[in-house]
Amino acid sequence: MIKPKVGRMFLATCVGSFFILILYFQNISRSASEQFSGQNSFSIKSGRSPLQTLQENDQLEQSAVQATLQGRRELLEETCRTHTRKRRVLGSEDLRHLIVDDKHKLLYCYVPKVACTNWKRVLMVLTGDGRYREPLAIPANEAHVVGNLRSLSEYSTAEINQRLRTYLKFVFVREPFERLVSAYRNKFTRSYNTAFHKRYGTKIIRRHRVDPQAEALEKGNDVSFEEFVYYLVDPQTQREEPFNEHWERVHSLCHPCLIHYDVVGKYETLVQDSRYILKLAGAEGEVKFPAMSKSTRTTGDMAAKFFNNISPFYQKKLFNLYRMDFLLFNYSVPAYLKLR
Repeated sequence: MIKPKVGRMFLATCVGSFFILILYFQNISRSASEQFSGQNSFSIKSGRSPLQTLQENDQLEQSAVQATLQGRRELLEETCRTHTRKRRVLGSEDLRHLIVDDKHKLLYCYVPKVACTNWKRVLMVLTGDGRYREPLAIPANEAHVVGNLRSLSEYSTAEINQRLRTYLKFVFVREPFERLVSAYRNKFTRSYNTAFHKRYGTKIIRRHRVDPQAEALEKGNDVSFEEFVYYLVDPQTQREEPFNEHWERVHSLCHPCLIHYDVVGKYETLVQDSRYILKLAGAEGEVKFPAMSKSTRTTGDMAAKFFNNISPFYQKKLFNLYRMDFLLFNYSVPAYLKLR
């Protein structure tokens, strides 16, 4: 591996099957990018990678979208500097949420409940060698089948390092409590999600409901939002096992203070941010990001109603649990919370 310029890149050092990702907060310089591009065996039609295109765009007069995205990167880096004290060792398991598109040199960290189904569909079109043509024609369950898309965790350490250096890395985030309420609604109020009811609902009811009925203990299909909150803030929950990915914090899924994301897209600006990424990848002619349905999406007003019955004590505990996601991605404290 070529040694990067000091302060411009992170150092990835092999430790058995692990590698150390040292925090870095400077953008990769154009000269460094050009140096690495000669080591990359993959190419796209334009001859430039999406990362090189982004870096060139950063040097030009910026559009409103480019300026917004650069501002998000800078704020994320500053927040990481301020709030991160320890270096972390990441294993391959930590990279399983990073999806690889070698053809277009993209790394996408998927976050459940942040349009990840549609982004997986788009990547299946881009990497499917013609098998898929229209994202919405791909069934949602097929988009989540393991093996349809490659994870960065499947590569060797050298291949991982090379992709982290030279591919465009992007993630999409969402207001943390809107995402949380969306996860609750989808996993605990839909009759078809029996696997979640059995796996998590029965446990939540057994621990956090007074005098539960036998049917509820067996089916776990009527968990209240209050009980879900009690489960999340209960210290025993994470002592037993990690959070499910649908309510795990984004910073724990995608490690944004260790992996430098070139684009931080937001659910609130999903269409324009997605269009910009596809343009950087030279793929806007291959696929169009699906329009978002607004009829069933969880909004801030809807989230506020779910928090009506949560006491200030538990509101504060829950906010502290998700605090880093609020800070890292510049989301304000919801007005409906009673934290004092």
